[in-house]
Amino acid sequence: MSTAPVRLSEVPETPPFLAKGGMLGQRIAAADWSTTEVGSIANWPHALRSAVSLILQARTPMVLLWGTDGVMFYNDAYAAVVGPQNQTRMGCTAREAWGDNHDFIDNVLKVGLAGDALQYRDHEVTITRDITTEQMWLNLDYSPVLGEDGVPAGVICFLAETTDRVLAGRKAAFLLSLSDDLRALSTPADIMSMTAVRLGEQMNASRVFYAEVNAGLMSVERDYHSGVGPIVGQHSLESFGPAILAAYMSGAPVVVHDVMTDPRLGHEAREGLSEREVGGYVDVVLFQEADFISLLAVQSATARTWTDDEVMLVQQVGERVKVAIERARAERDRLWDLSQDMLARGDYEGMLSAVSPAWTRILGWTESELLTRTYETLNHPEDNFQTLAAIKEMAQTRQPIRFENRIATRDEDWKHIEWTLSPEADGLNFIAVGRDLTEANARRAELESAQEALRQSQKMEAIGQLTGGIAHDFNNMLTGVIGSLDLMRRNIASGRMDRVDRYIDAATVSAQRAAALTSRLLAFGRRQSLDMKAMDVNALVAGMEELLFRTLGEQIELGTDLAPELWAASSDENQLESALLNLCINARDAMPNGGKLIIETTNTRLDERYTRDHPDVTPGDYVVLSVTDTGSGMAPTTMDKVFEPFFTTKPVGQGTGLGLSMVYGFARQSGGHVRIYSEVGQGTTVKLFLTRSLGGEALVAAMPSPETPRGSGETVMVVEDDPSVRMIVTELLSEVGYGVLEATDADTAIPILQSNQRIDLLVSDVGLPGMNGRQLAEVARQSRPDLKILFITGYAQNAAVRAGFLADGMDMMTKPFAVDALATKIRDILG
Repeated sequence: MSTAPVRLSEVPETPPFLAKGGMLGQRIAAADWSTTEVGSIANWPHALRSAVSLILQARTPMVLLWGTDGVMFYNDAYAAVVGPQNQTRMGCTAREAWGDNHDFIDNVLKVGLAGDALQYRDHEVTITRDITTEQMWLNLDYSPVLGEDGVPAGVICFLAETTDRVLAGRKAAFLLSLSDDLRALSTPADIMSMTAVRLGEQMNASRVFYAEVNAGLMSVERDYHSGVGPIVGQHSLESFGPAILAAYMSGAPVVVHDVMTDPRLGHEAREGLSEREVGGYVDVVLFQEADFISLLAVQSATARTWTDDEVMLVQQVGERVKVAIERARAERDRLWDLSQDMLARGDYEGMLSAVSPAWTRILGWTESELLTRTYETLNHPEDNFQTLAAIKEMAQTRQPIRFENRIATRDEDWKHIEWTLSPEADGLNFIAVGRDLTEANARRAELESAQEALRQSQKMEAIGQLTGGIAHDFNNMLTGVIGSLDLMRRNIASGRMDRVDRYIDAATVSAQRAAALTSRLLAFGRRQSLDMKAMDVNALVAGMEELLFRTLGEQIELGTDLAPELWAASSDENQLESALLNLCINARDAMPNGGKLIIETTNTRLDERYTRDHPDVTPGDYVVLSVTDTGSGMAPTTMDKVFEPFFTTKPVGQGTGLGLSMVYGFARQSGGHVRIYSEVGQGTTVKLFLTRSLGGEALVAAMPSPETPRGSGETVMVVEDDPSVRMIVTELLSEVGYGVLEATDADTAIPILQSNQRIDLLVSDVGLPGMNGRQLAEVARQSRPDLKILFITGYAQNAAVRAGFLADGMDMMTKPFAVDALATKIRDILG
């Protein structure tokens, strides 16, 4: 059966139950119902007639759904709710009338015809009124209507529109939430940014922003936009005409429903707004002064009829924003006044437009003095270029910058200031925060002074440990030297020459022991000069075996395990020999009842995984020299201290505690490192890692010293301020065939070096008084570019590694040195 809207009959008759049904009662009477599910009015059952009569006479909006298809009957009050667009649905089924809500209608009919009731509160529906689609909220109460047989034949609904209450509640909740969230923000920019997003989403607007209008220009720092482009920047309002501008100055909201038809807007203004994708807008003034206003703008990309409620919402939001901004500005002003840092606003043209009171407190200048001069005049002349360059860079990159400079004070002094500058969105100005570093620098100086005092204290403590630890041994050595020299003098004077050689040997041994102790101290401090060459470590170990046998004694079994294809190591021969001897002596002392000592060599490559666990080690190839004993071993607490200077487990007088310190210092200085492994009762292994030599140097092996090489008449100039050392060196050179020139310091040496006198080699002490030996060498090379130079020194503080001190044609020897060694070195240099 058709369920299309019923048509009016030609001869309308009004049945009695429809007599008081109003306009819709007349329409029902005039309609032809014979083609519908309910059939002709004359055949309607009493239950249907009663229900229709009930709803027509009611003042409450009501609708009746009759039958399984839910044929609709409603009253005038219902028609007023749904609007004229929906009043032609009389006689349609509910499904046809509300086609977008099939599931909802089907459920209502199913439940109601089953005899149950339904209730909905604030149910949202979409209707069309005057061609405009709107959202509506309703309270709906559905109850079954019984037929003649007592079985439900229809469903009656009582409606109550709650749209105003729902929207008012949502609006109130929105405003409350916005107020709460604004309270947590502290800057106007953050306040407006949040407001724009929240209001834009709430009103489904295309664009929302905060703008400042001054001298006909509108400035927008940031905006919320959806479906349209941003509007950030400056915009001229001159084309908007006097009516719009006057409305702004009056403080009343400016509401434009359609920019293309609003008579207040001229042709140019309409074009400008259309280009910016604006079809309608609401502007609410927040702050107003004589020639300045700020406003909250809400825009729609298309024409939009703004309701009174929507305009009111924008005003209410504006009121809350105004309060939040005033609070933020009050807090900002308070910080501005109380801040210990210098706060300012400046432009890229070189002027300051605002300065905080801290400027006067720190620099002494008044506010008017600071605002009427360029900030360039405040910069120290030496800092001005870098300061202006930094500001120029910020203007280009639009990124904050930090720098330090010196700023002039009113009393003609300078203050060190640390600056943080941040650009503003207008592209013309920036904000500056300056921190006075005077107190910070003073605290830093105090800290450095305290640290230096601590270092000096530690140094004095170390010197105390040094004197206490080695005085006994060193005095014994000096006694041997001095006593032997005294006995030599006495015996020579009395003609007893047969004992002189014995005293010479005794003095030499004592002096060598003293030199070895000094070498240990320098190695610990990493101060000795290293003669780094490619070393054959296997040959060095083999050359020392006889010495080690004698040193270890008969109770110690010495064994070696030398890698057959060992790489060349980069090391200093003398220091490596000394280190190996120290390790073997320590191993011997750990085996008082005898044992076994093994010396091993091997190649190894340390990768990044090893160096991750040992950050002091550089990845690469190493030659490893190991010394292992079967002695008493060490506890972990002892191992933690073995490389500390003056630490020893030996009885007083049997050791200075510098042996392993020397080994450690030598290894680190030569680019290697040391690892020690030990267990109590199981013995100890010390591994000395030496860097692999990858250069083309000739391999050096321990060789017996040949007889003293002689010169060929070359002239050697000796510059030494110590008379004894100068005498020994000059007499030696004379004895082995060299011509010798002497000088006590650089002042006496330079005239000779700048003369025409033949000089083949310059031998100079490094630590000369006045101009040092290295500086003298530079002067000498100016007039004699090819002059060969040999430095001698007892404390090579500035020559920790030769490559960092010596140039081509230069070499170095460390005091004390043997006469043969000096002669050999000079012969090697002269070729």
